[in-house]
Amino acid sequence: MPPALLLRGIRKTYKDVTAVDGLDLEVHPGECFGLLGPNGAGKTTTIEICEGLNLPDAGEVQVLGQTWAANEKALRQRLGISLQETQFSEKLTVAETLRLFGSFYVHPRPLEEVLELVQLGEKRQGRVGQLSGGQKQRLALACALVADPELFFLDEPTTGLDPQSRRQLWELIEEVKRAGRTVVITTHYMDEAERLCDRVAIVDHGRIIALGTPRALINSLGAQHVIEFKLAAPLGDPANPPSDADLLALAGARNVRRREESYLLESTHAHRTIPALLAFLAARGLALEELSTHSATLEDVFVHLTGRQLRDA
Repeated sequence: MPPALLLRGIRKTYKDVTAVDGLDLEVHPGECFGLLGPNGAGKTTTIEICEGLNLPDAGEVQVLGQTWAANEKALRQRLGISLQETQFSEKLTVAETLRLFGSFYVHPRPLEEVLELVQLGEKRQGRVGQLSGGQKQRLALACALVADPELFFLDEPTTGLDPQSRRQLWELIEEVKRAGRTVVITTHYMDEAERLCDRVAIVDHGRIIALGTPRALINSLGAQHVIEFKLAAPLGDPANPPSDADLLALAGARNVRRREESYLLESTHAHRTIPALLAFLAARGLALEELSTHSATLEDVFVHLTGRQLRDA
């Protein structure tokens, strides 16, 4: 089978900004693939090119083995698209909106089936303008599902939602995955990518800087834990602050970086590193103001690779 999505050398420039810079990507049939990166990394531009909503300045795009130049009409029948922001007519009901979108396809899914899948059956006669933010996001996904597509594009589907609504959207996406459909999702939420995606590509400045399964990328850090601590103000002894070399000499320490006034210490064995850190600080006469630890995440991978927070614009 051909790849569900194949990009080769994609480039897109706006005035003085290069949004996508020679990007290569291959998505396998049946997988959920995530484009992960900060705002402005080029994720939305990339997915718009894949959806046929934007034209690349250079490069090759194949979707389900076809091209937009030669097969646009046929491709529109095979794709489901949920944009970052979907503007519905607020005076239409939920059922009327789905019928409208279903009319765009030769063989749409039955209305009641889609309503049940997105848990909007009780709202079928409710007007769109009366829906909550989470319900509108589920309606947007329903409008993509009504095509019964082979490939879904979901651009930041849970941005701005409360935790409960986010989890409801996750369950819907997992249902689509179980049906064997291919899903391409953009997100800047690393917990979302870790839960939903079989593979992810971390994108920065229009380029893929890391590619693999979430677990493989996290393991590539060589550290299972991140210890974050802040010294009591003033930041330690000005004449004798801890250096990176001091911290890397601690048992289990793998890497060290700084974020504002905090130190972030990557560790292979937190149960060894934390006692060693406390003993070191006590010997230096340095007091802790804060200390916390967490398991390594995709955000830690991104910061390790770029030196910037994942959500930085």
